Amino acid sequence: MHATTHIAADNNRFVFAADDPPASEVGAAINPYYLADETAIMAQLMDIARVGEDRAEKIRETATMLVESVRRNRGKSGGLDAFMSQYDLSSQEGVVLMCLAEALLRVPDADTADRLIADKINAGDWEGHRGTSESPFVNASTWGLMLTGRIVKIDPETLENPSGFMRKLVTRAGEPVIRGAMRQAMRIMGHQFVMGRTIAEAMKRSQAGENAKYRYTFDMLGEAALTEPDSRRYFEAYCEGIGAIGAARPAGVSIHGAPSISVKLSALFPRYEYAQRARVLNTLAPMLRELAVRSKEADIGITVDAEEMDRLEIALELFEQVYRDPALDGWEGFGLAIQTYHKRALAQTRWLINLAREVGREIPVRLVKGAYWDSEIKRAQEEGLSTYPVFTRKPNTDVCYLACARELLDARPAVYGQFATHNAQTLASILHFAGERHGYEFQRLHGMGEELYGEVVGTDKMDVSCRVYAPVGNHEDLLPYLVRRLLENGSNTSFVNRIVDEDSPIDDMVRNPVDTVSGYEEIPHPRIPQPGAIFGSERPNSRGINLADGEQLVPLAAEMSKLLAGNRKAGPLVDGRLRDGEATPSVDPADTRRTVGTVEFAVGETARAAVDAAADAFNSWDRTPAAKRAEILSRAADLFEANQAELLGLCVREAGKTLPDSVAELREAVDFLRYYGARAREDFGQPLLMPGPTGERNELSRHGRGVFFCVSPWNFPLAIFTGQVAAALAAGNTVVAKPAEQTSLVAYRAVQLMHEAGVPGAALNFVPGLGPDVAQHVLPDPRVAGVAFTGSTETAQIINRALAARSGPIAALIAETGGQNAMLVDSSALPEQVVHDAVTSAFNSAGQRCSALRVLFLQEDVADRTIELLKGYMDQLVIGDPAYLRTDVGPVIDEEALGILEAHAEKIAGIGRVIHRCALGDETGNGHFFAPMAVEIDSLSQLEREVFGPIMHIVRYKARDLEKIIEDINGTGYGLTLGVHTRIDSRSREIARRAAVGNVYVNRNIVGAVVGVQPFGGRGLSGTGPKAGGPDYLHRYCTERTVTINTSAVGGNASLLTLD
Repeated sequence: MHATTHIAADNNRFVFAADDPPASEVGAAINPYYLADETAIMAQLMDIARVGEDRAEKIRETATMLVESVRRNRGKSGGLDAFMSQYDLSSQEGVVLMCLAEALLRVPDADTADRLIADKINAGDWEGHRGTSESPFVNASTWGLMLTGRIVKIDPETLENPSGFMRKLVTRAGEPVIRGAMRQAMRIMGHQFVMGRTIAEAMKRSQAGENAKYRYTFDMLGEAALTEPDSRRYFEAYCEGIGAIGAARPAGVSIHGAPSISVKLSALFPRYEYAQRARVLNTLAPMLRELAVRSKEADIGITVDAEEMDRLEIALELFEQVYRDPALDGWEGFGLAIQTYHKRALAQTRWLINLAREVGREIPVRLVKGAYWDSEIKRAQEEGLSTYPVFTRKPNTDVCYLACARELLDARPAVYGQFATHNAQTLASILHFAGERHGYEFQRLHGMGEELYGEVVGTDKMDVSCRVYAPVGNHEDLLPYLVRRLLENGSNTSFVNRIVDEDSPIDDMVRNPVDTVSGYEEIPHPRIPQPGAIFGSERPNSRGINLADGEQLVPLAAEMSKLLAGNRKAGPLVDGRLRDGEATPSVDPADTRRTVGTVEFAVGETARAAVDAAADAFNSWDRTPAAKRAEILSRAADLFEANQAELLGLCVREAGKTLPDSVAELREAVDFLRYYGARAREDFGQPLLMPGPTGERNELSRHGRGVFFCVSPWNFPLAIFTGQVAAALAAGNTVVAKPAEQTSLVAYRAVQLMHEAGVPGAALNFVPGLGPDVAQHVLPDPRVAGVAFTGSTETAQIINRALAARSGPIAALIAETGGQNAMLVDSSALPEQVVHDAVTSAFNSAGQRCSALRVLFLQEDVADRTIELLKGYMDQLVIGDPAYLRTDVGPVIDEEALGILEAHAEKIAGIGRVIHRCALGDETGNGHFFAPMAVEIDSLSQLEREVFGPIMHIVRYKARDLEKIIEDINGTGYGLTLGVHTRIDSRSREIARRAAVGNVYVNRNIVGAVVGVQPFGGRGLSGTGPKAGGPDYLHRYCTERTVTINTSAVGGNASLLTLD
């Protein structure tokens, strides 16, 4: 398979290509609630979930009885419930055990395994857990991860000093027998939580002893597929599982009484995401249909598991497409999971009920609370969404669960409710909502809730069936599943912990969540700031776009097409007036037949006039109060957001940036305007009072330097251009701004908006043109007090020499240049995460970022596996017109850049070994497209300079050579970004300490630094500093003045006389 390529046939289409499917009806039904107001939606949910006083009392009595019974029976099983009670994710030791278990079974080399064990065991406070659990499983875990009495002999002194014992164990961790025992301990732990390594083993275990009284749904362990072979392997495993479950299916039971299977759609298609909607519907729907048909033939149920919120709309589209297929007529086993921690849950529930009624075939619906809450909160904050797609309080989720449960029960027999819960109050509510009618079941996780459901299942109890969600697979695949369960159920506030905690009052545990929520002064959690307010009073977060909401994208696409329809014009702006120049076309790098507009390049006279205007305006602008300057920049940020569609369209068309990259670029520009305004208020607003002797007042104040010449690059034509200008203006300087000649139209629009916001025309002058043509008229002028430059190291050195050759005042140079950026990967890292982060870092923006990954260092023990995954994932990339949401990689900026990349590709292919290269189709033939490429080389020394494009160089290294690799990276002289992928915390800290770089990223990609969060900038050949988007950046743009006043000279120090 080769990477997919597309280019627009329509000159002015954005977001959706002509062959993309139309907007979905399901999106229209549920997405109005995607980012709904939490208070408003909770009012609706509480009305549905609320019951009368008599029924509420009966629910409370039932829930109380269940809790009391669980506490009486506590300790009989001691599995996952007991483990989570001791090692929840609010304890450091719980995290330690999970991290150790997750990585240890995957680490192939002894040295890294030993380092991992030492690192994680030393991190724990094991005394805090010794002997505090009645479960032998938990105590065994505490004592050396089940080594007690097997490999290491425990003496009485050790019993009183667990930490000492653990540290002694660490010193022996290099012995093969200890290392082997640690791995075996992880396998023992896995056995507690996994039903079986194979379906056959799991089926056999499910029918033994107490297990036989439960129904089962089997979940094939494994995370999202990264490559096509991965997805094919998962598909075959599901097919095999369906066959095995069907063959062992007991006779004489209904479809709901039979065992079933659960499937994750992300395991069946590597690009299961909204941006790839057309591919998902075309490729994944036939696969899901085949699994459903096989399940029908086996007469078992199949449930589509719920995943992240940005996948919900396409999940429902897929479900509906398959559900309506005539091949499934007469079979009522095709089910869907609904998570109730999100705001669309009720709308989703009602949509599903209406679908079932329309088609006339019962749908099994598994109702769960949700397992991705923390990542949804983080994503909303990172992407600048208007609010959260999920509820911010656990009781809000509980209310939503009850509301959806009532709707499902009232809709019987259109749907068959499957209520997954370990909460006694929720369970009791369902029992009373359902009444005497059956047509539903409960569900629980394998290893959890045995005591609770021991009071429910069976004719001698409440005679309601319960199905166990049972993971199947290798123990190596266990931990991602287990961590989700811990996040879902394992915090100290979770019912799972409190139900067995004698100190937790039962009345609090069985309280109706509707009453709890009704008592809140604020429905959203007051300690979880809204995404727009994560920076507190300093500034608002920049506003993003929810690219997974078709209802939001349709009007955006229409507006972008409308605003980019004409041929745009730009030219020099001096003192606010447009000047003539030399007309130059601005062409679309994705299709050079498409002209975006015309730019008139400044001539020498215009450049000199711009300096004159800026110099004349300096004193007035510098005397403008810092708070006023900040207000103007804040207003400019608001205007940028108000003109979102236009600015995005210009970034796409003129710079060839993909839609997600353009959104990120606009947000960065907005963040620069607001952040530098906030810093100006803080650092320039009032003089800083300095300490000193009595009778004297000393003040330090900051002021602008004068005229700043801001020279920005084409790869961030809006963000870096705006950032340089905003910093200079915030500090009190006036500006002559020269954009990159390839991307002058978007910069021109930015200047217009800043003028509209209140920046005086003379304070911000715009001189587009070729770099040398403009610079020769600006740099020699002694009134130019500073230069802000982003670009190549060679050009920065030319500017530096030109400034040094001047007579007169010494100018400041703030330069951010390139980098030979590396990512170090050891054998404890997760290969799938490494590949995802490496591809993002190397190929996003077609590799045209100064922070982009150039060299991936792989420990040889994991290199083959990682490279194999990399090749498969590269095949999934979509290369083509950046105007379309589906595109991953757009063009490089121009013919010159393309030529440099092609020359390097030819040269490096002769030196190294090409691992993989994406294919370009004919559709890209009219643009500057370079196929992403991965090539293996022997050492970093084979690269003479930075290669600015989508080429990833790979170097294998031995674990013992890690220090030498760091020395080699430092030896290049560049020092911009470095990535580290390791599960050994001490190793990442040591690498960060030794690396001579500006930004270190651990276990993530190395691009996309956020203003005010990850200040960005390098050292050595990579820049002068200080860091852009950091607290010290404005100081380089200013001069400082100290004023000393001898207060005693006018009558002494009266304050001394007032002292007692």
